[in-house]
Amino acid sequence: MASIVITLIGPDRPGMVSALSDAAAEHGANWANSLMANFSGQFAGIVQLDVSPARSAGLVAALRALESADFQIQVATSDTATATTATRSMQLDLLGNDHPGIIQTISSELARQGVGIHKLQSHIASGAMSGEPMFHLSAQLSVPIALDQDTLRKGLEGLANEMMVDITFDMATPAVA
Repeated sequence: MASIVITLIGPDRPGMVSALSDAAAEHGANWANSLMANFSGQFAGIVQLDVSPARSAGLVAALRALESADFQIQVATSDTATATTATRSMQLDLLGNDHPGIIQTISSELARQGVGIHKLQSHIASGAMSGEPMFHLSAQLSVPIALDQDTLRKGLEGLANEMMVDITFDMATPAVA
């Protein structure tokens, strides 16, 4: 099975997801994974389609045909059997007063320790009591088995103190292959 990963962005309008799903169905692809949202009137998304290698070229051509001056699509293909380094999953959640640099600080520390970000979501919302803008981050991480948990924990807790945010994490989730 081949995986086709699509990133897309364009002004939000009805039918964007339908056009993608029509192309997938026409070429016998399975819609395996996706994350899509409207950000300030722009519809952005990531989609993983799994398709037989014999039908992948036709699907890629159909997807590229959906592009227009205001609707951009990037397509990447990969073999789902690609080997990866053994990792374990970790859930990281952060909450604190919003200020520039939170993502940069956290992602730099994770990269320094060889930790990958499998999925990251963030948003800003008004604090329940103060009404101040609060930054919320939720990330699923891929932590190398060889990385000492205490080292990772100390690095993240040190950042939490410096940034004056609360960080919680759970290392008890199952391994990611």
